[in-house]
Amino acid sequence: MTLLTILLLGCVTFGTRYFFLEGKLPVRLGPNVRLFLSFSGPAVLMAICMPILFVHNLQLDTSPSNPYLWGAAATTVAAYKNANIYWTVGLGIIIFVLSGYIL
Repeated sequence: MTLLTILLLGCVTFGTRYFFLEGKLPVRLGPNVRLFLSFSGPAVLMAICMPILFVHNLQLDTSPSNPYLWGAAATTVAAYKNANIYWTVGLGIIIFVLSGYIL
């Protein structure tokens, strides 16, 4: 059953990508669908990041001693203030490591 599910999901993924990336097919997205799909990237990123930031040992961790929160906050501020991805990621990693040692 698991193998069948994986194969079906692979077919769905390939099919949707093929229809929209193949230039010879007459499938075009309307402006409303394009706008709707523009939110899928940030939504998937949030769905991946939020459990990493807030869940530790199967419990919600919003304490000030959580280094993941400090790293995420520093990265968010750096991304807002600065357009350089290297400085943003570097600052977030430095704050994460330092807060892990300090807190």
